[in-house]
Amino acid sequence: MNSSSEWAPRPPGDSPGVLDIRDVTVRFGGVTALDSVSFAAAPCQVTGVIGPNGAGKTTLLNVLCGFVKPDAGRLTFGDTDLTGLKPHKLASLGIARTLQNIGLFPGLTVCENVMAGANSHARAGFWASVAGLRRSDRDERALRRRALAALDRVGIADTADSLPGQLPFAHRKRLALARVLAAQPRLLLLDEPASGLTETELPELGRLISNLAADASVVVIEHRMDLMMSVCDTIAVLDFGKLIAFGTPQQVQADPAVTDAYLGAERSGTERSGTEQAGTEQARAERADADPARAEQSDGAASHGEPPPPDGPPRSEPTAEERPHD
Repeated sequence: MNSSSEWAPRPPGDSPGVLDIRDVTVRFGGVTALDSVSFAAAPCQVTGVIGPNGAGKTTLLNVLCGFVKPDAGRLTFGDTDLTGLKPHKLASLGIARTLQNIGLFPGLTVCENVMAGANSHARAGFWASVAGLRRSDRDERALRRRALAALDRVGIADTADSLPGQLPFAHRKRLALARVLAAQPRLLLLDEPASGLTETELPELGRLISNLAADASVVVIEHRMDLMMSVCDTIAVLDFGKLIAFGTPQQVQADPAVTDAYLGAERSGTERSGTEQAGTEQARAERADADPARAEQSDGAASHGEPPPPDGPPRSEPTAEERPHD
């Protein structure tokens, strides 16, 4: 993946800002998806958001994008209040997000897909494009250069004229990333960028994400812990909608609350197995008190992997009336 010479430097005064999340609460009916979550994502750093399934990660990202309005709390990015902001306003504020399902346009070329992401930088209006005016042609050439620079940055510029369906999955993931990079966002939200990638593809993705932080505040939601621990400067850990830890990867790894959140399900399963085993032993003891001979017979069959004998006398062969007719 390359750092293209076509990639324009960010204008002065347009630098990334701090994403500040303060006491954000979201409720869906009687379920609290986020419970007074507060942390900050520093500019030019990678901030990770992790947690078990159902922890509230995607809900938080949807709040940041305006898809979900918080019931309480405040969101700011630099000097801009994002609380309750409509999604279509994000691009003009320098905020971009990737999607888990990629969401490419199959009928457009790779380059055209990326140009769609750069549309917020278009200068010619709709009617100028329809009429085919000269300024519209200039605008399209500028967007194409911007798109090719984004493709070069993610390392797939040689696929510009291909269709998305002709690319391997890993390249389609890069294409989706190039599309948001074409807008040159100041805040970049990545929703599970490693989903569907193999272990051998993760290091290259990690290097790219680290490089992106030179130009933007980057927030990543991801389940691949090896990737998150290697690229994030800070990590926020959610569990049942609450922020249970925030700090460097080393601090998060050493936090007992994080270990408990991730291993809680496994521990619960172990405890459940122990309870079931204790219940089985108790049942055997009760059978032994009631009928020692039968309990001994049942335990002997179980030790050989055989089912215990059924209750009541053994069943004789079915009578002619009981046999099914051919």
